[in-house]
Amino acid sequence: MSAALPVTADQSDQSVTLETRLSHFPAKRIAIASQRTLGYREAGAAHAGALPLVLLHGIGSGAASWVQQLEGLGTTRRVIAWDAPGYGESTPVESASPQADAYAISLAQWLDALDIERCVLVGHSLGAIIAGSFAASHAQRVAGLLLISPAAGYGAASEEVRASKRDSRLAMLAELGPQGLAEQRSANMLSSHADQASRDWVRWNMSRIVPHGYAQATHLLANADLASDVANYTGRIAVAVGADDAITPPSSCERIALAAHTRLQIIPRAGHAGYIEAGDEYTALIDAFCRASDGQWSKA
Repeated sequence: MSAALPVTADQSDQSVTLETRLSHFPAKRIAIASQRTLGYREAGAAHAGALPLVLLHGIGSGAASWVQQLEGLGTTRRVIAWDAPGYGESTPVESASPQADAYAISLAQWLDALDIERCVLVGHSLGAIIAGSFAASHAQRVAGLLLISPAAGYGAASEEVRASKRDSRLAMLAELGPQGLAEQRSANMLSSHADQASRDWVRWNMSRIVPHGYAQATHLLANADLASDVANYTGRIAVAVGADDAITPPSSCERIALAAHTRLQIIPRAGHAGYIEAGDEYTALIDAFCRASDGQWSKA
């Protein structure tokens, strides 16, 4: 890796760095359709009765952000976290202003390449938009859909609102670049309860975004309407948010939960990147959801 990673807390060795922890889940790439590639990190292996778990990150993050879940859940099932198209070394989608289905198509091609027919799908923030689109169009491949701090998208808003949200974010990217965004925006991802290791971690992940991919994701956010997609998905679904999430607050996530006909789960003392700052709580949440999905799948 080109940059040193921050020191993070570890139960057995306080000096273990995130770089050391990530080295157990090295970045991989795989070819998908049309001479494109997708990058990802992976833990575990196929286990009888346990579905693969697929993790989709948000707009200012990447596969590396899920390392706690790779560590905690890879002992009981195959766990795969992607770098979305346009992130890391993943090939961008074609359109400069993509719809969610473009990412859903890439997700389907990636799962095909990994020989994953059916999975539990977890999407965080913008990743929830992609997960929702995929579930709506490939319901038979999703045994369970868990949306964490889902971004709703602005597709149902007026053109003026959509343009304003899109253009302000693009202007910030142009002005600050990835490093500046990380310095100025990463703190918003966390609650006041987050420790310094979590703050460093979120900042490092955000500093690695690829401007072109981030710009495409910004257009995706303006174009998407997650509520419509989850309303069209009839499978097993859950929605969760941190109580102190200032980016997709509980009031916003409640609307997604209502559209999905499910109850919103609120995690105390957690912000938008709750799965980083409250890793144990979110790993337990994901694990419980996976186990319930396994049980329903085995009865099908």
